[in-house]
Parts: sequence; C-alpha cells; structure tokens
Amino acid sequence: MSMTKVVFMGTPQFAVPSLDALLDAGYEVVGVFTQPDRPVGRGHRLAACPVKARALERGCPVFQFEKIRRPEGVAQLRALQPDVMVTAAFGQILTQEVLDIPARGVVNVHASLLPKHRGSAPINWCILQGDETAGVTTMLTAAGIDTGDMLLSAQTPILPEDTAGTLTERLSRMGAELLLETLRRLEAGDCPRRKQDEALSTYDPKVEKEMGRLDFTRPAGECALRVRAMSP
Repeated sequence: MSMTKVVFMGTPQFAVPSLDALLDAGYEVVGVFTQPDRPVGRGHRLAACPVKARALERGCPVFQFEKIRRPEGVAQLRALQPDVMVTAAFGQILTQEVLDIPARGVVNVHASLLPKHRGSAPINWCILQGDETAGVTTMLTAAGIDTGDMLLSAQTPILPEDTAGTLTERLSRMGAELLLETLRRLEAGDCPRRKQDEALSTYDPKVEKEMGRLDFTRPAGECALRVRAMSP
C-alpha cells in the first residue's frame, strides 16, 4: 500500500484505466479533477464524463472547475496537499502556479510518441497521417503544451483495421501500465528523463466534427484513413 497522496486529473475514457491502476496499486487518490458536466445528445442533458463516473463509482472525491487555474481551483488543489499530480487527457492547460503545488511534480500520460503529435488529439492524427506505429509517453508536465521532459514510452503497431476507438482502448491500457512503472521508478530514483527534441516536434490541432466529412475527389486510401481516424 503506497502512502503517496495523488491528485488525478482526466476527463475521457482514455484516462479511466490510469485512474483504476492508481487505485488498484494502493495509491491514495485524494482528489479527482475533471471537466464540468456537459450537455449531450438531442435532449442536451448534462452528463458526467467517464472519469467522473468511475471516480464516484470507486468512492473518490470529485472536483470540477471550468478553469483550474482560477483562484478557487488553485486553493482546492493546495488544500489537498498532493505528493504528485497525474494528468491524462484532462483538457486544460496548467499554469506554473498549479504545477508547483505537488511536492514531486506532475506526471502526464500522453497518447503519442513525443515529441510527435503534441496536442489534444494525437490518436486521431496518427491514423489520419498514416503512421505505422502509435504509442504513449509519460512526461513531467511543463507550462507549454506537451513540452515537458519525457520519462518512459511504449509503442504499438497501428493495425490495418484500427480505428481511433480501438487504438484509444489499447493505448489507454498501455498508458496505465506505463504510469505505474513511471511512478515506481520515480520513487526509486532511477527513472530516465530526456528533453524533447524541438526539431522533431509536431503539433496537431483539435479534431472538429467537420473533419469527418469525406471528399471523394481525394484518393481512396486517404478517405479510408479519414474514416478510421474519425471513428467513432
């Protein structure tokens, strides 16, 4: 049973296995921060994100702030006194003030082989661009967008039948395992730390609904990649 106090920040399904892994490994998750509930479907009913649903199911305290960097969010984080913070597809940029709160820093689980595919939708873009491999990287979060020092990484081939959905599921499990290994090695003091090569970095914009439109004047292979990248 680890006595490390962890604050977890995440929103979509990708982050759920990482939260489960922390709890199953005995980490004391003192708070789970997610994006506020959003209206979904034709009825525009407010719905909890996957991370909030799982956190409540497992008895974790949940906090939702439109912008965590505002004074009330910062105050709540400070009150929890975390040893480390873990982020996985949280969806908000953390200020230096927030990053300085946990004694051992902020570890991010990012679904790409950094420094390639920085941004909020790396899985969609690696399929859309025809990459042969995908992966997950743990990193120490810095004030920029996915610019922090890399810790550990793992990769997997992108299969011909993979969609954004199947690849997300696979990478989310890989990310959870990599997170535990990263935290273990950080605690042991033998975790590698590498700066990102800015010359090799790429940044992808967020995915918009309009990107699901097919242009049949484009080559068939390109259309097929778009179908897979935007599914579901």
